[in-house]
Amino acid sequence: MLKKAFILASSSSSLVNFRGQLLLDLIQQGYEVHACAPGLLEDKHAFDWLIAQGIICHNAPFNRAGLNPFHDIRAFFQLKKLFCKVKPQLFLAYTIKPVIWGTLAAARAKVDTRVALITGLGYAFTGTPSGKRRIIQFIARKLYAAALKRSHIIFFQNSDDKSGFNRLKLLPEGVPVHIVNGSGVDIHKFPDTPLPAASLSFLLIARMLGDKGIREFVDAARIVKGKYPHISFHIVGGLDSNPDSLPQYEVEAWCNEGLIEWHGHQADVRPFIQACHVFVLPSYREGTPRSVLEAMAMGRAIITTDAPGCRETVVDGDNGFLIPVKAVEPLAHAMNTFIENPELVETMGARSRTIAVEKYDVRKVNSGMLSFMGVLKK
Repeated sequence: MLKKAFILASSSSSLVNFRGQLLLDLIQQGYEVHACAPGLLEDKHAFDWLIAQGIICHNAPFNRAGLNPFHDIRAFFQLKKLFCKVKPQLFLAYTIKPVIWGTLAAARAKVDTRVALITGLGYAFTGTPSGKRRIIQFIARKLYAAALKRSHIIFFQNSDDKSGFNRLKLLPEGVPVHIVNGSGVDIHKFPDTPLPAASLSFLLIARMLGDKGIREFVDAARIVKGKYPHISFHIVGGLDSNPDSLPQYEVEAWCNEGLIEWHGHQADVRPFIQACHVFVLPSYREGTPRSVLEAMAMGRAIITTDAPGCRETVVDGDNGFLIPVKAVEPLAHAMNTFIENPELVETMGARSRTIAVEKYDVRKVNSGMLSFMGVLKK
């Protein structure tokens, strides 16, 4: 009888875009794979792809960004019921709600192996802890501690997040903890591509959240355009239900001012990476930013912050530049450096591709995870 693996996510698209190869690798290891996320059955693109691979799909009974505790408690009982029905031997969850409520439910359903993947700290841990955010942080930490205590393996995507959890005493004794190189990137799906012949352009891909450093990107664009008005700045990413989401009118005002071109959410970001020269992510904190890895794989120089998760992707002065968090002037200076030294765009972009192949190839990352989980066939 086939063993069953159950993967729980907070976003249906992430199952394909971030974990698709891992799901396929689990099938290769002889597992019947179940994938679960909010609205998965209604997401035609993700659902059709998963079904075509032989993966069984389920809707998750929670809202990714909802803050209603009664809804989450109800989701816990519904997940437990689902686990008792499917009877998986392996459970893996990533992002905060799946890790917390999924792991607690999987423990109650007596799933044999429970794996928590911490992909970043997010709204519940970042930002100034005051008012509502302080309450959310307190509750999230208590729930994380309870869930991780019931895990068998814990993965982090950077050492800073692991240290932070350790400092907050959220990591239980006796549970193995491993650091992996993000979610990896498919170096064949994101191939090395030549730089465009057009004038230099900068690209940011992220959900439209304040913590992604989008306002800093726009402020830096305003400075750079004051000196080099022909330089273009592009943002790819949709508005979000997260409390930190930017209002649409603010983004549209930037477009009307001529500072940026906003392309909204895009299912396939490769044409936008191919059309840019330098990729920028001024995020305040990440697990390991997948968008940066994709840009690196396609041979683009990077500007990102010297922040947890981001700093792992760039060797400062080698494949890009690291700048301080929330620092507009240094960001504008780094952009100007590429404009005034265009040869760096090519040489640093080539180094990005090399690092992506050597360190972040998704098949290498997944092989390590499967080995730690004890499911990799010898």
